[in-house]
Amino acid sequence: MNDRYIANSRASKEALKSANLLKTININALITGESGVGKKKLARYIIDAPIVDSADLDELITQVSKNSRLIIKNFDKIKNYDKLKDALDRYKTRIIATSKKDLGESVEDKFFSLKIYLPPLRERKEDVKSLIEVFLKEAGEVFDDESLERLDSIDVDLSKNCYSLRKSVYKSYLFSKISEDEIMDLMESFLLDRLGSGNDYREFLHLFEVPLIRAGFKRFNSQLLMSKEFGLNRNTLRKKINEYKDKI
Repeated sequence: MNDRYIANSRASKEALKSANLLKTININALITGESGVGKKKLARYIIDAPIVDSADLDELITQVSKNSRLIIKNFDKIKNYDKLKDALDRYKTRIIATSKKDLGESVEDKFFSLKIYLPPLRERKEDVKSLIEVFLKEAGEVFDDESLERLDSIDVDLSKNCYSLRKSVYKSYLFSKISEDEIMDLMESFLLDRLGSGNDYREFLHLFEVPLIRAGFKRFNSQLLMSKEFGLNRNTLRKKINEYKDKI
């Protein structure tokens, strides 16, 4: 994975500016934002240190005692802040912490001298293209396929930030390469453990019909043309569309 921190948007540039400052001064900092916005990536850019989850407080205290610098993720899940503060003061450990939500002024003022907020990717569109290039390179190494760098179309999903964006890249690659036989193998595997309802054919028919209708709308953009190309009566097609209106 590329170690460069992507910073094309204004918000990312401001975050990187703060991160570069933190490289030069020995203070504790908090990075907040939704899952997948790059909090851990930015923390690792600031300091080279072990990463520990705050879910296990005893393990966290142990790591504080063993390390002069530490990255603590999910800081908002800590159960006993006083116990952690005592350990940090005792061992003089510097921390860069991440959290999905604000901790409140009392906690933030107790532990941190600087706070960085990373907005979601939907507010940092300038970063998305560069991130796609990073994920394409990563996927190309995983699949040993240079053609990934020339992937023409990616259905970008930013709902879970970098997590869903990376998945978009991988999924687009697989969809571009998958064969008819592999699709049928996937369907067979999916259906195998789900059969036995007594109404299986009717129960799973939508797995074929819904994607077909969705593709028809995208390809033909007309129910009239779709019915002609599908070889279906317009009333039959309209009935199918109404039947699956919650899925289309």
